[in-house]
Amino acid sequence: MWMKLTAPRMAVAGAFVLGIVSAVGVQQLMVPAAANQPFMENALANLREARANLENAVPNKGGHRERAIGLVDQAIAEVEEGIAFAAD
Repeated sequence: MWMKLTAPRMAVAGAFVLGIVSAVGVQQLMVPAAANQPFMENALANLREARANLENAVPNKGGHRERAIGLVDQAIAEVEEGIAFAAD
């Protein structure tokens, strides 16, 4: 079942996609994975900063802040797994 697209969800999704695209870049998408992952490391740092900002935000967002934190946690885990996969 599809989730209702609300402004906070769209903002979180947009920020996530923008962060990943700007961190990875189009060129990096075409380059084979290597052990050194500077763009993935930058994306990971950006996600961690986004999580800290969400944690510091006032929690009066009807549960959206908490859900955004969960989504960022999922994104952090995916990036970490991608880095680990490329290192193998």
